[in-house]
Amino acid sequence: MNLPLFFAGRYLFAKKSHNVINIISAISAVGMAIGTAALIIILSIYNGLDSMVRDMLGDFDPDILVAPARGKTFIPEGEAFDWIYGQDEVTGISCVVTENIFVNYGGKQSMATAKGVDWVYEEESPLRNHIVSGEFSLHRGDVPLAAVGSGLAYGLGINPRFLTPLELYFPSRTGNFSVSNPMSSIESVNVWPSGIFAINSEIDDRYVIVPLEVMKELLGYGDEVSGVELRISQECSKKEFSVLKEEIRERLGQDFTVSDRFEQNKALYRMMRYEKLSIFAILFFIVIVVAFNIFGSLTMLIIEKRKDIGILKSMGASEKLVKRIFILEGWMISLVGLAGGLVLGIGFSLLQQHFGWIKMPGNFIVEAYPVILSIKDVAVTATSIAVTGYLIARLPVSRFLKDNG
Repeated sequence: MNLPLFFAGRYLFAKKSHNVINIISAISAVGMAIGTAALIIILSIYNGLDSMVRDMLGDFDPDILVAPARGKTFIPEGEAFDWIYGQDEVTGISCVVTENIFVNYGGKQSMATAKGVDWVYEEESPLRNHIVSGEFSLHRGDVPLAAVGSGLAYGLGINPRFLTPLELYFPSRTGNFSVSNPMSSIESVNVWPSGIFAINSEIDDRYVIVPLEVMKELLGYGDEVSGVELRISQECSKKEFSVLKEEIRERLGQDFTVSDRFEQNKALYRMMRYEKLSIFAILFFIVIVVAFNIFGSLTMLIIEKRKDIGILKSMGASEKLVKRIFILEGWMISLVGLAGGLVLGIGFSLLQQHFGWIKMPGNFIVEAYPVILSIKDVAVTATSIAVTGYLIARLPVSRFLKDNG
């Protein structure tokens, strides 16, 4: 029999002479349970929101982007590009031209980022799943159309049902600037808005998607493009994806940059990671504060059990044995709370994940709060709280034995 565990269990579950110790111990366990459940639930909701953001960005950003390491443009030809086009994992290849331009719509002006895309992008892009008004179409016969971000559209008053053209302006790359007639040094083209899309504020506030030939006409390009976007098969594993990316990078050489979605949005994904760590740190600090109730209840229990401690020592119990009894007593309080919190947190997360009972307010893409339960989050939470409970349980025991050694 594990004697320290036996005594600790008796002290924890048996009736004590001072009911206040029972109350404080119960409060400590309940507080640990609530804190544990809150950590698991909040982290699961964050995982769901994070996954939703990544999926939305994935519908706009390519799996792999090939861009020039120097300069703005390149011509996508040669053995390396022929090899890329022949890979089974590559399910879609689009040539794009992206540039910051000036736009005018019905007398309202703004700076914008225009992205010219080819017919492959127009036919296969999942961006059509994010159209909130109109439709995703870049051609109506010979008439060029445009898809506009919702923030930019709101600022300019764009409505796909109106017949007003969106005017795109960019300084001429070949003409000389004329002081007497500045507009002669500006190239311009007209496109007609066909749809408005919503991804996130950063994209929605500045992007307009137009046909590739329109951007080339505006910028005076020939066969040059600013990037080649690759869509990779969903059946491709992470390891296979990494190998493919490195192979592309090696074949293209130092004249090109090859970046995945994380590398295309390093700042955003890093911020999302730091946000999750911040959320965990804040909630965990609250759990630590609650756990200090264990310090109080265990201190009072040690004071109450001075006589028992004396009897145990007179019977030959070592100081180490006595110390283990009360450490286990305090630790068991936190473990009871931890177990209850795990049941509550995991149960709630699974129910919300499968049934979506709690709805999101307002008009969002998803109706219910997205939840993704992560085994890693559960393990980190359980380990952190168990270790914290053990360390806090040691404090009053070590202090008592030092004072009464």
